Amino acid sequence: MYLRHFCTRGENMELQYNELDRIRVIKVTGNLDILGVGEIETKFAGYCAGDDARVLVDLSEVDYMASIGIRLLTINAKSLASRRGRMALLKPNANVKNVLEMTGIPSIIPMYDSFESAEAVLLGS
Repeated sequence: MYLRHFCTRGENMELQYNELDRIRVIKVTGNLDILGVGEIETKFAGYCAGDDARVLVDLSEVDYMASIGIRLLTINAKSLASRRGRMALLKPNANVKNVLEMTGIPSIIPMYDSFESAEAVLLGS
């Protein structure tokens, strides 16, 4: 059951934020390049704020991931971890998944193909 829903649209990006049980789901749509990240960076960080937060980033609608997009994810994942929180990535397309794997991101932020798999890990102890 969704508790809250917010949507932020820019010229190049869209963020949808939902709270489902104890998981914050952030769906990102567009290209995570210099323009796209510039549009969503502050909102994205705000959605990741707080202690002991569980954040699932849905990348299924991200077509392109530049290094600045990887930076956005890693900075927020590390910030979450410092506050006893967790982040996971959901359903990146083949190209984005390849970029994330080549840069070693799954060792920092786990990736999942289903909400149920991510939920089990995010809510586990």
